[in-house]
Amino acid sequence: MERRRFLESCAVLGGTAGLATAAAAWADSAPRPYPRARLVDVHGTPVRASALAADTNYLFHYPYASTPCFLLDLGRPVSAAAPLRRENGSTYGWQGGVGPGRGIVAFSAICAHKLVYPTREVSFIRYKAGKSTTGDARVIHCCADHSVYDPAVGGRVVSGPAPQPLAAIVLDYDAASDGLFASGTLGAEQFDAFFAKYEFKLALEYGQGKARLPTGERAVVRELAQYCRQTIDC
Repeated sequence: MERRRFLESCAVLGGTAGLATAAAAWADSAPRPYPRARLVDVHGTPVRASALAADTNYLFHYPYASTPCFLLDLGRPVSAAAPLRRENGSTYGWQGGVGPGRGIVAFSAICAHKLVYPTREVSFIRYKAGKSTTGDARVIHCCADHSVYDPAVGGRVVSGPAPQPLAAIVLDYDAASDGLFASGTLGAEQFDAFFAKYEFKLALEYGQGKARLPTGERAVVRELAQYCRQTIDC
């Protein structure tokens, strides 16, 4: 009798552990939600998905005031990607493109290697429609150490030292208004490391503690060339 109770207890504990493991795996692969922000232009007018120019670098900040993201219309339908892998070995799925042509995607513009990002002065990271120095075309290329990412496959690493894909930004598309909203992230976020590495610089630019403020209900979209004084081409 005691042995049977022991085995039943083990079965219950094993089932509980299995459920906990499954729940942890699901949480690791699910989008991380943040407050929803509508994408608007510099005048506060909602961005229309159909008005975005294909193969053009657009920049907005989300989910924090200082964390930059690329918004891209790849000009062709982009399907959900096969499971992508973080540096820690965990995997996640990616939604693919949104918009009328299902070609609009968004990614964190913080490089997964050494956290290079677009600043007001210069950007070493950008989307490049033509071939880069690595021979790849239609990729996001960080010229600092030549990490190359494919935005059509969830920001997957094509080449270079980056240990994992760029974090994807979850986009919601409202067909009725042709509007776009950012609502979360997918993949490995770099935000804590970003804030730690650039604490002093961000405090000078945004004010003490303000770099970590949420984006708010609206995220302003600009062309990268209008945001940065110089964009490095490689």
